[in-house]
Amino acid sequence: MAMVLMAIVGGYVLTSLLFLKYPGLLHKKKNVKFCARHISHRGGAGENLENTMTAFKHANHLGTQMLELDCHLTLDGQVVVSHDNSLLRICGCEMLISQTDYKDLPLLKPELPLDFNPNLMIVGSTDRRIPLLEEVFQTFPNLPINIDIKINDDNLIEKVSSLIQKYRREEITVWGNKQQIISAKCYKCNPSIPLIFSMRRVLILLALYYSGLLPFVPLRETFLEIVMPSIILDETKSLMDFSRKKRLFIKFCDILLMRPTLFKHLENRGIQVYLWVLNDEEEFSRGFSLGATGIMTDYPTKLQEFLQKNPQYQNR
Repeated sequence: MAMVLMAIVGGYVLTSLLFLKYPGLLHKKKNVKFCARHISHRGGAGENLENTMTAFKHANHLGTQMLELDCHLTLDGQVVVSHDNSLLRICGCEMLISQTDYKDLPLLKPELPLDFNPNLMIVGSTDRRIPLLEEVFQTFPNLPINIDIKINDDNLIEKVSSLIQKYRREEITVWGNKQQIISAKCYKCNPSIPLIFSMRRVLILLALYYSGLLPFVPLRETFLEIVMPSIILDETKSLMDFSRKKRLFIKFCDILLMRPTLFKHLENRGIQVYLWVLNDEEEFSRGFSLGATGIMTDYPTKLQEFLQKNPQYQNR
């Protein structure tokens, strides 16, 4: 009986490893029309005010291969580009985008703290206006755009989908949210738009990977976007003082998530892996060496210079 059990387990392990390495034997590879190595987080929030047209134009001029941005819906039904619904942090006003008409939205503050290094204040140009998503689509018709649907609002999801269809961007737009309920609604609204893994789906992905079941399970998502946990422990960029237990937990999460064999398996299935938010050469180098498809950064100039100095990471 023990020998039979060992044979079954051994056969399962070998079969799982085979399909982990060669997923094309079971799954049709997803046909993604672009490969983004250089992704500008909020347009490059370390070089210009986040989510502004100035930031997007600057990143595009540098040669970024994707813009990452966030969307909300105004009271009069306009899809705007903003990370926060509350205007307190970015505008200094106790107002909500969802309760304000677009024409009444205030200007951004002249300078904003950088989320992933709040010790830094980013000084903006004269462009402090919150832009419309449609304006971004019109200005960059061929540039892939990664959209984070920030709130659980059916109307917002439907309007974003309509804009994507209007500008025929289904093949060069990515959308979703870390909340499963929002990502599920995005997929239901328009399954032709490539989807981001929600946090719940990331956890399921890891459970499947470590149990050996991943090679046998179909995946509807096309993009895995995850934080590289090691960046959280950089004391020069964080205002948080972690206890020893928390530091050990973050290191454990880093080991758990940053698996080159997982990234390679997903790549072989046509699923791209983006790591965020990496902002210096050491982080860029580690991210690419782990097998990430692309890197989201607040500093598009730094990442562009890094890729020019390291051509081995420019194409895969």
